[in-house]
Amino acid sequence: QVQLVESGGGLVQAGGSLRLSCAASRSVFSINRMGWYRQAPGKQRELVAAITSGGSTNYADSVKGRFTISRDYAKNTVYLQMNSLKPEDTAVYYCNADHNCSSDWGQGTQVTVSS
Repeated sequence: QVQLVESGGGLVQAGGSLRLSCAASRSVFSINRMGWYRQAPGKQRELVAAITSGGSTNYADSVKGRFTISRDYAKNTVYLQMNSLKPEDTAVYYCNADHNCSSDWGQGTQVTVSS
């Protein structure tokens, strides 16, 4: 099991930026795929961005060009840089670690984007 702790959420105006952090309890290099998901009230959790152990990334169409996922092996941390935020980005954002033995989730961090 991998413990994940998200941070960096908050309230921001439309057009602003936030950077989310996900601190993992073990090396992210050994995790096959890490990703950020989000869940808005009344909606299903959806993939926002993901990064593999090989460094390849993928993004939801709705955030492509605005969000960037990255990792820091030394800090066991994955980041989500969110630029040009829109009110529809408002959600709880969850970090996910998908590896050989399990798929683990953080507790989530709230992102609220005002008009």
